[in-house]
Order: sequence, then C-alpha cells, then structure tokens
Amino acid sequence: MRDHGDVLTIGQLARYVGVSTKTVRVYHNKGLLPEPERDSSGYRRYTAHDVVELIKIRTLAEAGVPLARIRELKAAPDEIFRGAIAQIDDDLGVRIRSLRQTQRRLRELAEGATRLLPAEVDHHLQGLAELGFSARWVAMERDLWILVFATHPETAPELFKDQADALTDPDLRQLYLDYDHAHDLDPRDPFLTDLARRIVQATRQRYGPGDLPGQATDISQLVQGAVNALSPAWQQLDSLIRHDLRLSDRAGSRSSP
Repeated sequence: MRDHGDVLTIGQLARYVGVSTKTVRVYHNKGLLPEPERDSSGYRRYTAHDVVELIKIRTLAEAGVPLARIRELKAAPDEIFRGAIAQIDDDLGVRIRSLRQTQRRLRELAEGATRLLPAEVDHHLQGLAELGFSARWVAMERDLWILVFATHPETAPELFKDQADALTDPDLRQLYLDYDHAHDLDPRDPFLTDLARRIVQATRQRYGPGDLPGQATDISQLVQGAVNALSPAWQQLDSLIRHDLRLSDRAGSRSSP
C-alpha cells in the first residue's frame, strides 16, 4: 500500500512536470512509469518519487531517446545508465550544432542572403555588376557555380580561380562582357562570328592547343548546356566557338613537326 505521501492526482502530476495526462497514460502503457492503485475515493495518487521518474522520462524523450530505449535505461545498472546519458549528451550536442547551422541558414534565407557558395565566390559575384555585367549574367553565374560546386566539389575551386583570374585581364574581361551583351542579338548577327573568333584566339593564347581546363568533362557540358538554353544567340555563339576551336586544333596539328 502506498503511504500518505501519495497526494498528487494524474492531472496535478502532468501539470507539474509539463506533459499531458494522455502522455502519462502512454508512459504507463509502455511500462515506463508504474501506475498506482486507486485509493478509497477511486483516484490514483502519485508521490514525489513519481514526479522525479516522470521528469527523467520526459527529459530523455525530449532528447530524442526512443521510449523502448528509455525503458531499458531505467532498468540498467547505474554505471551503464550514466554512460548512456553521457553518449546521449554528446549526440545532443551534435544535433544542437546542426540546428544552429540550420537556424543561421534560415535567417540568411529570410534576409535574402542564403550562403550556398564559398565566401570568395560570393564576393566575386557581388563585384560583377561593378565591372559592367548585367543582372542576368550575375544570376546565371550564381546558378552555374552552385551547380558546379554541388556536383564537382573537388575541381570547382580550381575552375573558379581560373575564371576569376581571367577577369583581372582587361582584354579577357571584355570578351566576357561582349558574351554577356550578345544575349539579345539575332543569331545571324555577324558580331557573333567575330566574337567567336576573338574568343578562340584568346583561348589558345591562354591555354595553348588541346583541351581547356575542365573541358571535355561533364562540367563543361553542364555549364554550356545551361548557358545555351538562355539565348539563341548564345547557342549560336557556342556552335561558332566549337567550330573555330576544331579548325584551330587541325591547323595546329598540321603545323606540328
């Protein structure tokens, strides 16, 4: 028989610990918290010991420990229980750090400044408008670098550095600007033919004959496919560049000893 300390009803117990009476009954059914016998008035009365046990159960449950595991821990020796609690604490620390990172990303999302790229790439993109590039070009570059860094994280930094270095050269930067501004041209505009010739010439001067860094890979196909889809003029420009590159390579092979 329980003693005169049995003074709490299930409702009082639940309110004190901060759970619902339904939750207490679930813990009874799962064998986590013994269910007291009814007193002479027909009520089940709980003691301070029940409060402590319920707080333990709730704390472990809020830490993400499954109820079946909680039942095992409650029946375990003190040494095993303490070791398990330490491991749960470590796991919770990892979850907290992950949640904090998620919280930072949510705040960035709310501010319209989601960090999806390395800081140096973001800084580079922010400076493109000052160099004369259109908002359309900047948005395209951002999307493309997100795809490249997501699909090829090992080689993306090298490819980014190559492009960023190219923009420090005034002549190469002008080629990129001309490419940007060619977006709305008629695909038959002779400017595209001249631009393709200039791009091939600058490319061979920068890299020499053969494949470019990252070319002949799925990265090149990914990027160029996305670019071509945005403009018929850019699609035509890509065809002209590929044609001129093949001619340049054949000419170079014939002149080789």
